[in-house]
Amino acid sequence: MLITTVNAWGGALADELLAWLPASGADVVCLQEVTRTPGLAGWTRFADGERSLPQRAGLFDDVRAVLPRHQGIFLASDSGPVHDDAGGRYRQDFGVATFVSERLPVTGVDSAFVHGSFTDHEEWTIADRPRAALAVRVADRGGGRAVWVAHVHGLRDPAGKGDTPSRKRQATVLADLVTRIRGPRDLVVLGGDLNLLPGSETFAILAAAGLTDLVGDAGTRTSHYPKPVRHASYLLVSDVSAVKDFTILATPEVSDHRALVLEI
Repeated sequence: MLITTVNAWGGALADELLAWLPASGADVVCLQEVTRTPGLAGWTRFADGERSLPQRAGLFDDVRAVLPRHQGIFLASDSGPVHDDAGGRYRQDFGVATFVSERLPVTGVDSAFVHGSFTDHEEWTIADRPRAALAVRVADRGGGRAVWVAHVHGLRDPAGKGDTPSRKRQATVLADLVTRIRGPRDLVVLGGDLNLLPGSETFAILAAAGLTDLVGDAGTRTSHYPKPVRHASYLLVSDVSAVKDFTILATPEVSDHRALVLEI
């Protein structure tokens, strides 16, 4: 089974992302920063007072179009205003999505807000936006153990990626989610853009829940990210012996984050 996770950057590099996803051969695709705008396709612009970024109006639908043999699940963390090229104002949902190959039966779905709760913003805020984790259980038709694949877009803090009480609570909720969903024989994979430094206390909390990080202090940013701190995305597993291969993908660049690719 091939699993990939990447912060899709709202589809800012949509041409590269949408060309790579079908070619990647991934059975399970986990994307953070996924957008949906009811009644609108094409490009929009997002602004929160600190940044102004191009985003796809419906990245979820864009990905579904290039992965027609995958089942898509979208989980919204919050929503707010975006504008199209003509200046029209629309409400855009923002969150995470998982796409599972049709050859893998989906036998469970779970989620949890790791920070805050769903918010419909009048205007986007710079910090303290809600964050949610999405978990999907897939069965092995060959009679092997089932796999829970979970991912999250961790809390962003303009002050940096250091440990904070909010991030500790986020880690505790993630650990509780893993503990709640995992069956006696299940393998658990947890990934995503955690917005953390490698030495974060989060990893000790997740280790206590039985998860081992595969990324360590490796950089996970691409040339599209100008800041010096190169740490952001991580991938953890409950059984390292199940890992056949793990790659932090340098090319192609499909976002300002590198994709993480796991074969189990």
